[in-house]
Amino acid sequence: MTIDVVLWTRELRTMGMFNRSHAQIVAVAALCVIVFYFIEFNFHNCPEELTVEVPITSRFSPSPIPPPGQCTCPKGSVFLRDRLPEEHKEELIQRRAKELQQHKARTTSVLSRLLFALPNSPLRYPIQGFIVRPLTAALIPGLALYAAQRDSYKVGMIPQRQQMVILTQIRMNKAIALREKEASLPAASLCIQGRYSHDKILSGLKISRCKVSLSVSKGILTTKFSAEGVTVQGDGETELTVESNSLEVLNNLLSNMFYTSTVYHIHTGDLVSFTFENHEAWFPIIIKQPKMPVLYDMGTDISSHVTITTKTFVRYPQLKVLLSSIRLFYSNIKVIIADDSFKPEKITGENIQHYIMPPAQGWFAGRNLAVSQVTTKYFLWVDDDFVFTEKTKIEKLVEVMEAVPELDMVGGAVQGDQFYFSLIYEEGEDGDGGCLHRKSKMKFHSLPSYPQCSLASGVVNFFLARTDAVQRVGFDPKLQRVAHSEFFMDGLGSLLVATCSHVSIGHQRLKHNNQYIQYRYPPKSDENMKYQLHFFKNYLKCVRFG
Repeated sequence: MTIDVVLWTRELRTMGMFNRSHAQIVAVAALCVIVFYFIEFNFHNCPEELTVEVPITSRFSPSPIPPPGQCTCPKGSVFLRDRLPEEHKEELIQRRAKELQQHKARTTSVLSRLLFALPNSPLRYPIQGFIVRPLTAALIPGLALYAAQRDSYKVGMIPQRQQMVILTQIRMNKAIALREKEASLPAASLCIQGRYSHDKILSGLKISRCKVSLSVSKGILTTKFSAEGVTVQGDGETELTVESNSLEVLNNLLSNMFYTSTVYHIHTGDLVSFTFENHEAWFPIIIKQPKMPVLYDMGTDISSHVTITTKTFVRYPQLKVLLSSIRLFYSNIKVIIADDSFKPEKITGENIQHYIMPPAQGWFAGRNLAVSQVTTKYFLWVDDDFVFTEKTKIEKLVEVMEAVPELDMVGGAVQGDQFYFSLIYEEGEDGDGGCLHRKSKMKFHSLPSYPQCSLASGVVNFFLARTDAVQRVGFDPKLQRVAHSEFFMDGLGSLLVATCSHVSIGHQRLKHNNQYIQYRYPPKSDENMKYQLHFFKNYLKCVRFG
């Protein structure tokens, strides 16, 4: 639809058909028609046919996420720097800082930079999920230019009714200057469809070419599209610029844009700068070597689903009670025993694997050994003084894990005690380190469809775990005596843990064992060693075990 009411009114005046008052009446009527038209168009047409756009400058540069700042130590915390030996304190602090930078170099990339979605941008681009293999060309999906009304008018690849409104506004703004003042029109940049080229008003405008640019840092950009009237600069390089006087042709070329990484890395990223006029957008490309799945054949019964693992040290009477109770309910399930006793006794039986370690290697070293020999999808961890009961239903724990495949571990109850805790961790500043608070009996929320189970950070020593997930975290063999929470500290952010109340195991009555007690309760020096380990390894400033 073309509106030239203003011009028509002025032409009538020139011809003497109306006097001044008549012309004013007609002008007012014409203005009313124009206002009514735009109201009707804006409020009663499809919402995607946007007709008004405020020209703004849209440029944001990606920036690292601001550092978290200093963390707050909970009341009653142990300040770990105070537990360092004075003669080595400064040396330890320097080594820790260096190791942190190495850790960040391994675990951070451009993918962790902060990006902003641009307001009122005519650029379309992928914002998530664009993954490429290293050194392999991949089509960039979704690249396009949608240019509506702006300082430079871009008409094309937009709804026809919107094109008509934009053209009408151009004509109304420029026609008086063209016809009455006979002045040259100010330059307006138009990527316009060919069918409008016959318009005698629009033909007076200066037509310029649409231009977009893309740049990357860890790869090259190429296009396999060619057309008449298109200029491509930088094909096969890190910066590529495309110009065309046709928006349709330009978008066809953008839809055939390829990215190829030039650096081999198994998991990193690149940031693409996409610019048009005064608009600049950034979007990420994930460069990732695909992983082959590692699957476990679940078989047909519980013995092909789960292996039972335990660690023993000079407690053979309790171990034998445990094994007898297992066989009472699960006759064929495999049991793996890691044993670092001083005088090992021979443990025999069907589907029992007994691994002898050097004496007194410790709690976590034995756990590592036992778990390393598991070949089933899951393993059930039990202490050597536990006892199976009619409430020890491994199948129920497997059911939860299979129903919620994101889970890595599900804990139960021991003698009615559903021990669990949550870890509250703040990263803190690089110079000081983080703050950790272990809150006993704190959980997050229940699992969908399993109200008897809740998410937490750590559970009791009776748990079913995904074998490969625990193997990736591992048990630190430096922790030889008292250690439990430390495994979940190392797995924080890697292991999704739940605690369930509907499966439990019994606990044997304690029997006095001087040799066991000597190692079970370590001296003060072991406690200091643990705090020093948290200071360096976990980069903590303070810790509170509540």
